[in-house]
Amino acid sequence: EVDTLHGRIALGFLIVQDLVVVLAMIVLSALGIGLDPEAGIGAILWVMAAGLAMVVIVVLFIRYVADPLTARLARAPELLIGFAVGLAAAFAAAGDELGLGKELGGLLAGVSLASPFRDAISARLAPLRDFLLLFFFVALGARLDLGALGPDALEAAVLSAFVLIGNPIIVLIIMQVLGYRRRTGFLAGLTVAQISEFSLIFIAMGVTLGHVGNDTLGLVTLIGLITIATSTYMITYSHELYRFCEPMLGWSDRLGRAQPVDEDAAGAAGHDVVIFGLGRYGGALGLRLARRGWRVLGVDFSPAAVRHGRSGQIDTIYGDVTDPEFLATLPLSSTRWVVSTIREHHGGVHQADAHRVFIQSLREQGYRARIAVTTARDADRASFMNAGADLVLEPFQDAADRAVELLESDGRPVRLEDSAPEGQQGIDD
Repeated sequence: EVDTLHGRIALGFLIVQDLVVVLAMIVLSALGIGLDPEAGIGAILWVMAAGLAMVVIVVLFIRYVADPLTARLARAPELLIGFAVGLAAAFAAAGDELGLGKELGGLLAGVSLASPFRDAISARLAPLRDFLLLFFFVALGARLDLGALGPDALEAAVLSAFVLIGNPIIVLIIMQVLGYRRRTGFLAGLTVAQISEFSLIFIAMGVTLGHVGNDTLGLVTLIGLITIATSTYMITYSHELYRFCEPMLGWSDRLGRAQPVDEDAAGAAGHDVVIFGLGRYGGALGLRLARRGWRVLGVDFSPAAVRHGRSGQIDTIYGDVTDPEFLATLPLSSTRWVVSTIREHHGGVHQADAHRVFIQSLREQGYRARIAVTTARDADRASFMNAGADLVLEPFQDAADRAVELLESDGRPVRLEDSAPEGQQGIDD
């Protein structure tokens, strides 16, 4: 769901958290030196300066060196992977030598590899990463004394509940105050309903520096086991969980603005057709209708698709076809057609189920104009028509019928401009 609005927001504040962790680890290293009675203020300032210097080096490396260097190394994938591993080891060694710790050095090495080839590097390093991650958790587990966790069971339960319930509520409140809908805030909040391996690294660094004991590491590790395991299912079933919790979230609406910033439904007024899903088929359909004089509004769950639509000839807004709350805000009284061209829904909802929810929601809200949906399976046609659809489009079958017409026309294809209104520029079908 990284291309959805709540996914991009979640990714944004998770990156900010990582940046804060970098600064916190630099400060933690300096404090660790400060606890040494033989270390003076100069040693602390040295660690702080070294940390900032490494950050500056990484920024300069990314700005001037990373792209051309990785582009050259990418000609031989083995060199690219060897370079990535070597850079990680070099930064880790430098961080350890400067007193910042291997963890911080390794993190900065990963940041420095944020080049156009990062996906290729990440994919090829995935087996090595997973293999080494196994040893990371094995090392943590070896330090975990289950027999000593009895007195900490209550603390672990309370802190886990705070992470699993409190963190999403905090994010929901912040996003409601900023003007986002509660659904967006709720789904974004679920992504922080756990403590990550970063928390374990941070605590392990504190143990190494002598700031906390192994009992604290054990407690945090136990919380990590509980929250990581539980939040996996919370994210997997996030949309079902939202529908279950929605009646209990009405209080959050009082925190937000009158007009949410993420879904400008007012833009739907005065359009002839509303198209949900601006992928290849939906975008092409909207463009062809717009060039034939229709007033088209495009709705998509991907901010990237919305930006792309706004750069063309189609009015676009952000919205989710499976969100009845959003559908209720659309003024559809003057709309002739509402069309859903979505395929497999990004929230894990199957296309057929998403279409049925979509049709049912529109009809329950009193929409009486025509509804069209797309499908790749002829078996779904009857169920969509029974649910209230007026037209079921089958892109592949329709394209095949159109191809037969072109073949039977003896090489005289009928183009859209042949039938487009005067003054409208047509395009090939």
